[in-house]
Amino acid sequence: MSGIPHDHYEPKTGGEKWLHSRLPIVGLLYDTIMIPTPKNLNWMWIWGIVLTFCLVLQIVTGIILVMHYTPHVDLAFASVEHIMRNVNGGHFIRYLHMNGASLFFVAVYLHIFRGLYYGSYKAPREVTWIIGMLIYLMMMGTAFMGYVLPWGQMSFWGATVITGLFGAIPFIGEPIQTWLLGGPAVDNATLNRFFSLHYLLPFVIAALVALHIWAFHTTGNNNPTGVDVRRTSKAEAEKDTVSFWPYFVIKDLFALAVIMVVFFAIVGFMPNYLGHPDNYIEADALVTPAHIVPEWYFLPFYAILRAFTSDVWVVMFASWITGGIIDAKFFGVLAMFGAIAVMALAPWLDTSSVRSGRYRPMFKWWFALLCVDFIVLMWAGAMPAEPPYSSISLIGSAYWFAYFLVILPLLGVIEKPESQPATIEEDFDAHYGKAETPAE
Repeated sequence: MSGIPHDHYEPKTGGEKWLHSRLPIVGLLYDTIMIPTPKNLNWMWIWGIVLTFCLVLQIVTGIILVMHYTPHVDLAFASVEHIMRNVNGGHFIRYLHMNGASLFFVAVYLHIFRGLYYGSYKAPREVTWIIGMLIYLMMMGTAFMGYVLPWGQMSFWGATVITGLFGAIPFIGEPIQTWLLGGPAVDNATLNRFFSLHYLLPFVIAALVALHIWAFHTTGNNNPTGVDVRRTSKAEAEKDTVSFWPYFVIKDLFALAVIMVVFFAIVGFMPNYLGHPDNYIEADALVTPAHIVPEWYFLPFYAILRAFTSDVWVVMFASWITGGIIDAKFFGVLAMFGAIAVMALAPWLDTSSVRSGRYRPMFKWWFALLCVDFIVLMWAGAMPAEPPYSSISLIGSAYWFAYFLVILPLLGVIEKPESQPATIEEDFDAHYGKAETPAE
């Protein structure tokens, strides 16, 4: 499975040999759990197990909720109230599912930004990165469709606004929007489509996660130094690595336990903190909420969507050069999806020969500013689309694209990196001290 030299599973008993020759599932699990892992991984490498936990949690709680939910516009809101009030433990299961989505996105954003800082997207891990971005897109689609299912005011109007974006696509937008909605407006057909896809997509995500794990097990884990594990011999590889079990399994489980304490405290004491009160009002097509906002994890890209209004010069230029085909609404849609696309293209936009940001002094500052920019965009996305928030969104959007399209390529040319350790073993010894050889 991995290109790093290590011991593979060898069946010992007759039963093990019989199974291994027909279905080598035990060998696959052994090679997965015993994979040699760079021994200098820090605490930012814990988010994989948190994401795995969240995926399992969302699937299990989702299956239970579906047993009591009715996907019909006349019954959906009441069925959610039925879950909350009448089903044994229903409120707890629903709050786990609601806040599990938030934990999912907290973990995935930390996972993504960890990868951006330590250069986990660089060769030979480009495919791993692309699969990860596909998982992220699937997560966004699943979360959006799930937000529609309670059929509250914010569910209904959020669906109306977001599906309306597809109508902004020239020539083919309206047919796509009608197909997505199942009719001319958000209605029962829309709810049924979203319910079906919301139930299906987590299993697609699970399949992509299996590919993601397979991909990085093939290339090996990245690590804080960005230096690859030595592969010339098993002895050298063993100096750079330790087996995933038990060392990193225990470390990951400890981190997961700490995060679970915080997660269950939120579920138990403030489960609606991240939600919107309007979603506890049944959907009404005749009453528009004063301020339509998506869930918090969509807010940075929602800010980018709203930032490019018709009076922004780049929008005016795009409209003029295309003869009005690209208007402000379509430009905003392009910018929103483009903000995700530039992240996916990071392996080809980053021209530096040094993988890890730890050894790139100029990069550190620009990356820190990107993290601040992401938080500012999240805040601006929750604010009304009016000055000064619209200007802040535009500045934040400009920096987001400038970072990936201009700064990242230029830094690879002008930046002078610091010296890197020659091996993972050298970095580990520098941080934790060299193990003494026992006396004869």
